Amino acid sequence: MLAAVFHENGGPEVIRVEEMDAPRPGPAEVRIRVEASSMNHLDLWMRRGLPIEIPMPHIGGSDIVGTVEKCGAGTVRSLLGKRVVVDPSLDYDWYRLARLRGYDGEPFRVIGEHTQGGFAEFAVVPAANVVELPDGFPAETAAAAALAGVTAWRGLMTRGGLRKGDRVLITGASGGVSAMAVQFANEAGAEVFAVTSGSENVRHVRGLGADHVFDRTTTDWGREIHRITNKRGVDLCLDSVGEAIWPQLLRALAVRGRLVSFGATTGPAAKVDIRLLFWRQLSILGSTMGTPAEFRDAMDMVFRGKITPPIHAVLPLHEARRAHEMLEAGEVFGKLVLDPREARP
Repeated sequence: MLAAVFHENGGPEVIRVEEMDAPRPGPAEVRIRVEASSMNHLDLWMRRGLPIEIPMPHIGGSDIVGTVEKCGAGTVRSLLGKRVVVDPSLDYDWYRLARLRGYDGEPFRVIGEHTQGGFAEFAVVPAANVVELPDGFPAETAAAAALAGVTAWRGLMTRGGLRKGDRVLITGASGGVSAMAVQFANEAGAEVFAVTSGSENVRHVRGLGADHVFDRTTTDWGREIHRITNKRGVDLCLDSVGEAIWPQLLRALAVRGRLVSFGATTGPAAKVDIRLLFWRQLSILGSTMGTPAEFRDAMDMVFRGKITPPIHAVLPLHEARRAHEMLEAGEVFGKLVLDPREARP
């Protein structure tokens, strides 16, 4: 099979499309003939060299959609021939059970990070992680929604406790997760504030349902939030930007406001004014991916057409290096999807 792979860490130039052996499904696993797999910033971090062990040479791609064409031992044979989307979370129960004495289960992992992923003609995943697609549902839409959708859903609904009427601030709103979050929050009846960069992105984010969209390159968005809310602030913030804007985010929160972090694209060493934290009784929460039930809840919204992940472009697999370059340069609104069915140039 052809796969987009890197043998060493580095820049986009380390990405190669080459022939590899097709993987074989083990017990309770299925092999999928991949139709689409979308890019995440996680793919950039792994390529650059995260301080964790990943299988090398490495095939990225956590979002996988395709047709089940082979089943391992102990797998329900009725899955054969089904078109499916893959829940990218493995062993998510670790977050619930790791604090218990005597727990010795596997820690949380991500398909395409701790395992080989979907930037290939074939991928192997646990059968328990596949969710059947509605008839005729577009592969690229399902792939663009998977990891981004469950991350946005858990961050807003479970960790953030989003309620109808809340004022919600979403940063990095041109990214895949945040673009989904804008739609989830709007659908839930929140008043949505969003920060992005550039007039074109402002227009796109407004089209997703945000009530107030700020161009961070031209606007003091913190001051604008205070003006619009009569200095009250927002009830909830979902952030992926991290270090560069945490002081502004904390000041933008209302009394008993919640800041939910799911990323740190500008760096991990955020500054916190502790006095502001205790005086306003703020909550800072972390959120990563989501449970199998949350994945299905998020994808159900997508399947029913309530939420549509914005797709910047669908590229053939042999342009995987270009996809890395585009995402790294910040040239993408929403998601980039790779299609291995056009793998051979």
